[in-house]
Amino acid sequence: MTVRTASAARTAPVTPAARVDAPVAEFGTGLQLTRVRPTADGRHAWWHGAGSRRAAPPTAPLAAHVPLHTDGARLATPVVSDTGLTYLADGPYSAAAWLRDPRPAARRLAAHALAAAGAALRDLHATPPPTGAPPPALTRLRRFADGTDDGDGDRAAVRRLREHAVRVWGPARLTVLRSWCAEVAAPVPASAAGNGHGGRDQRGGRDGHGGRDGHGLVLVHGFASLGALIPPLSRGPVALLTGEDLGAARPELDLGWLLGDLAELAWALPVWGEGAGVDLPAVLLDAYGPGADRDLAARAAVLRIAAHTRDFAAYCGWSDELADYTAFIADLIDEEGRRAVPGGATTR
Repeated sequence: MTVRTASAARTAPVTPAARVDAPVAEFGTGLQLTRVRPTADGRHAWWHGAGSRRAAPPTAPLAAHVPLHTDGARLATPVVSDTGLTYLADGPYSAAAWLRDPRPAARRLAAHALAAAGAALRDLHATPPPTGAPPPALTRLRRFADGTDDGDGDRAAVRRLREHAVRVWGPARLTVLRSWCAEVAAPVPASAAGNGHGGRDQRGGRDGHGGRDGHGLVLVHGFASLGALIPPLSRGPVALLTGEDLGAARPELDLGWLLGDLAELAWALPVWGEGAGVDLPAVLLDAYGPGADRDLAARAAVLRIAAHTRDFAAYCGWSDELADYTAFIADLIDEEGRRAVPGGATTR
């Protein structure tokens, strides 16, 4: 199983060192097809369509609720086109692709993109959710953990993965995973809703509630991943492709999704994390600012890797490397995801 720091369908097998005028890029899996095309004004159109194992084309029903202006990255929302969704960005490669480039400048560019994402997510989290429904990826994982997974894709591979996970994780770890799924989507007491978690502090002129009402939920990206984070090729804002996975949850879900991407990459490619010089998780969290529950974000990072593993089985089929991932996730559950946050556990 190759390293996929976004999802099985969202990691671009492209090389950042490629020519700007390279042919159109097309990649994907059974979940999602992606096409990247240059536009006449020097930007890039990112088109997402349904993969071969997906029952319906992608939609973005909550995109109209995304703020038009944010600090840091631009939250790029899609328009419907050709049975899919098209986003505009100022670059042809995702942060996931740039992080495969060994040059120090590529890592610095990824750090810039993560800082921009952190600032933009804080603004997004100042938006009350128009619905109480959690993001689709979290729903898929909850059903997988419950043993009620009836989604599209390769159901036989998903069943095989769950049977293996049950053996490796045991009932106790499965219970923990379920509880974390519920925790990240659960309201918090009204007394905790005004403690600064998930919204702007005085820098943004907000009241510290982050768009929350007394229920403590915010509008979340739902799949804030390295594969959806697009740095500009030369100039322009960082773009975070936003729309398909929006939902209501605790703000730490989005932070955890990005932290999980980084933790997975560091585990799967240990050389990548050695002598890197830039603490990417710290960059993200520092840019997001105060108030986030880092323990909850660490647990959400584990959920992200578990969701990625489930989605790989569903949309790419069984791979023997999935067994390595279930063992890795067992370790992460035991340490409550601490290695995903600055200063956390680092043993493999």
